[in-house]
Amino acid sequence: MALARLGVVVLDCPDPSALAGFYAEVLGGTVEGEGDWVDLKVPGGQSLAFQAAPEHVPPKWPAPDDSQQFHLDLTVDDLDTAEKGVLALGAKPLDAEDRSRGWRVYSDPAGHPFCLCAC
Repeated sequence: MALARLGVVVLDCPDPSALAGFYAEVLGGTVEGEGDWVDLKVPGGQSLAFQAAPEHVPPKWPAPDDSQQFHLDLTVDDLDTAEKGVLALGAKPLDAEDRSRGWRVYSDPAGHPFCLCAC
């Protein structure tokens, strides 16, 4: 028997509303709240929350001597289409040159790494 259930994944960021809006465009869903804490209710999936951290320092990627903490894997049907979409929303490519792989790495507007995966 499990001791707990996963409630929500929380991302620290300088602007919770802006980052929730970015992920709402990528994943769909409804943004709820404002100020220091904003929730994104994703249809059929795990909710995400965004917490204000004015001194937020984005993780470095890749950096063997500095941990990225974690990253999100986002499953997509078409890597090229999804890539165009996230770049238009303000994502930055971190490791997206190798077109033979089934995944590409980007950072969201606050600098958190995430992968688009056609896995």
